[in-house]
Amino acid sequence: MEFDDDRVDVGGVDDRRGMGVAGGGLAIGGGAGVVGLVIYLLVAVLGGGSGGGGGSGLPQLGAGSANSTGKQESSQELSDRCNTKGALDEYTDCRLIKVYDIADNTWEEEFARRGLDYHAPQLAFFDDAVSTGCGQASSQVGPFYCPSGEEIFLDLNFLDQLQKEYGAEGEFAQAYILAHEYGHHLQTLLGTEGQVRQAQQKNPKQENEYSVAMELQADCYAGVWSTLADQQKSGIDLTQANIAEAQKAAQAVGDDRIQKKATGQVDQDSWTHGSAAQRKQWFTTGYSSGDIDQCDTFKAMGL
Repeated sequence: MEFDDDRVDVGGVDDRRGMGVAGGGLAIGGGAGVVGLVIYLLVAVLGGGSGGGGGSGLPQLGAGSANSTGKQESSQELSDRCNTKGALDEYTDCRLIKVYDIADNTWEEEFARRGLDYHAPQLAFFDDAVSTGCGQASSQVGPFYCPSGEEIFLDLNFLDQLQKEYGAEGEFAQAYILAHEYGHHLQTLLGTEGQVRQAQQKNPKQENEYSVAMELQADCYAGVWSTLADQQKSGIDLTQANIAEAQKAAQAVGDDRIQKKATGQVDQDSWTHGSAAQRKQWFTTGYSSGDIDQCDTFKAMGL
């Protein structure tokens, strides 16, 4: 994975690392992400806890974040560090900010081409726990997007753990995770998020099916972004090995894989994100087509 332009713009970053917010439970009505509600439900329900731990077999995360400098940085300090030679290879946060920058440029161009209104979400880094417009969240909720405030939340320590524990390895695997969360922002801009919440309230028995369709669509959007960004002049140069990393990461965070690892059992009725095969399939559909119109997971699921 190579970037066409190494300049990093930190203007959209909300750095909350080191702020010491107490942990809590993410509001289920908020925006879940790549792992999101799966881990929340496994911990809270199967683990018997309150969302902050328990005997679920899930990784227990400590304070601090990977590739941090050990202190709270100002925007200028973050910019200076991320724009030093080799920063994108050395620092995960700088590399993800660059991915975020490219996603912003990519989707701004695509929405303009389609005559649609667009604005970027914020990208928030936190460690251990964070307070959001969707409620309190601990790192165990995983990377997530909160539509209230339109913000993507990442704990870098969790991303490191995700790679070690679930096999979502590689730099572009991390980029896929961020691109998936960005996909949830597109759903907010396009009105999909609000429509899905209304449909879930109207048809509570299909709540999980709508959630799965929403998550698979975000996977598809991540695939579309991969193709569009690869074609962009100041985007990203991808190889088939990079795409394979993203496909493997999508499989790694399938409901069946996470449930099997956490409990030894698979309960399809409780799925909220889709199976490993579905997640790979829809990322690949987006990547192969490069077209968000091909990402109608709701129609595909008969919703």
